[in-house]
Formats: sequence, structure tokens, C-alpha cells
Amino acid sequence: MNFLKFLGKRFASIVIALVAVVTITFYLMHAAPGNFMEMEQVREAKAAVDSKGRAAQQQYEKEFKKRYALDKPIYQQVGIFLKNAAVFKFGPSFGNPNVPIETLIASKFSITLQIVTIGLLLALVVGVPMGVIAALKKNTVADYSLMGLSLLGQVIPSFVIAVGLIVLFSVVWGVLPTSGWGMCKHLILPALAIGAAPIATVARFIRSSILETLEQDYIRTAYSKGLPEATVVIGHALRNSLIPLVTVMGPQFSFMLLGSVLVEQVFRIPGLGSMFVSAAQMRDYPMLVTSTLIFAAAIMIINLIVDMLYAVLDPRIKLE
Repeated sequence: MNFLKFLGKRFASIVIALVAVVTITFYLMHAAPGNFMEMEQVREAKAAVDSKGRAAQQQYEKEFKKRYALDKPIYQQVGIFLKNAAVFKFGPSFGNPNVPIETLIASKFSITLQIVTIGLLLALVVGVPMGVIAALKKNTVADYSLMGLSLLGQVIPSFVIAVGLIVLFSVVWGVLPTSGWGMCKHLILPALAIGAAPIATVARFIRSSILETLEQDYIRTAYSKGLPEATVVIGHALRNSLIPLVTVMGPQFSFMLLGSVLVEQVFRIPGLGSMFVSAAQMRDYPMLVTSTLIFAAAIMIINLIVDMLYAVLDPRIKLE
């Protein structure tokens, strides 16, 4: 019963938060200068209409606004969008009037999810050993080197790392493509760029967690029994450090999801991030609001899953 009550409260809070996100996004969009009709990208498309005279142009704009409810007050536009979003029907976008937004989102989000998931796995595969080695070699050259490297991964933006990877692996060595999508090799550099900061975070967290765990009495007891160091570190210290790591990976996944916006632009990957940037540049309101909603919903659901998973891993945590 407590679990169902917990889920009910969290889902209610998620719905309220998403309504707030959509409302704020709508008002910010309309407050921003420019609109879709004024963008350079559509001037050529309107040339044929414009040549027929001002009356034809005004009629075109009137029909355009009516189709997308732009002739209504903002609060009514928000209500219409939320009503359609409740059944996952977002209608067409400005730039793709013949394709439903939900269809475009489904194809683009899967691409972004692949990059983020591989980046997250990379963070665990690389970050955990880095943290373990740094903890076992505390206050040595290895420790300082690994933590210094992890610090660089945290302070340098992902898009800057992406450019550096392109220069190194594509320009200098010529072993990986600079952009594109559709092959396994196209995933490597984006995953490295987007996973650099999480790798650093995981490494520093594991190091501090293991150092703290090694001071516990049961670890001293394990050593006194003559157990090998590998058994003590991996079987006891690292095992107990992985449980709180779950709470760290939730925010990191969210961070990577947002970071994909710029990384996809650098590598020209046709994911949700690229579509979000394109919608912002074109003032494509339906696509921009929907993309924002999807990003926000994904982050909130990920945090909910992390909270539930943490309660499963640690029986001392109660979901209330």
C-alpha cells in the first residue's frame, strides 16, 4: 500500500511539474523575438505566395495561424497542447506539416537514447576501475594523475571535448568519422564526449566511497582473517560502494540526456537534441514544446526509477 501511495504521489508531482514546464515554455517562446513566418528558412517557400500579392500572403498567414491555433490566447494554446499531449497526439510541426510530431520524436529519441546509454555504460566500465585504483593508490602519483584527469573531464564542457576528439581521432589519426549516423563507428566519439563528465564523477565517487568503507570495522576483520586484498576490496568494499552509486547515476543520466543537445550538433547526429536545436532556430513552436516536454518527462521518470531501485537495493530505505 505504501508503495502504491508513493507512486501516486510521484506521478502526481510529475504531472504538475510537466504542466508547469509546458506553460513556461509557451510563454518564453512567444516572448522571444521573431517567429516562424519571419525566419529566413521559409522565405523561399513563401515566394510563390508572396508574388501573388499582399492579400494572398495575408490569407496564407491567417490559415497558418488557424491551423496551429496561433490566433488564440497563449493560455488556450497551452490547454490545447496539454489536451493532445495527454493522449500522445501532438499534431504536425511547422517544418514538417505532413508528419505527426510523435512519429518524428519516436525515431529521433531512439537515436539519442543509444548515445546516452552507451555513454553511461562507458562511465561505469571506465570510471569504476579508475576510482578503485585511485583509492588503493591513495596519495600516490597514480592517484593524483587519475583524479586530475577526472577533474578535467568534469570542468571541460562536453561539446569542447567532442571537438577535441574529432581533431584527434578524425583529423590527426583519421580512424573515425567526424560526423554521420548509421554505423557502429559513428557511436564511439559521441559516446566518449557525452560520457567524459560521468566517467569523472563515477571515478571520484568510487574513490571516496571505497576509502570510507576501508575504514570500517568489518573490513579490518576481513583483513585479519587473512583474506586476499582483491577479495576484500572487490567483494566487500566495492560491493557496498555500488549501492549508493545508483543514486549518482540517475542525475548523471539526466545530465547526459541534456548534454546530447550540443554533442549531436557537433557530430551532426539526427537525434532529439539536433531536432530541438533546429526547432528553436526555426521558432517551430509545436516541435520545440514537445521536445522540451519529452526531455523533462524522461528526466523525471529516470529519477523516479532511481529512487525505486535504491529502495530495492537498500532495505533500510522506505518508499513513502
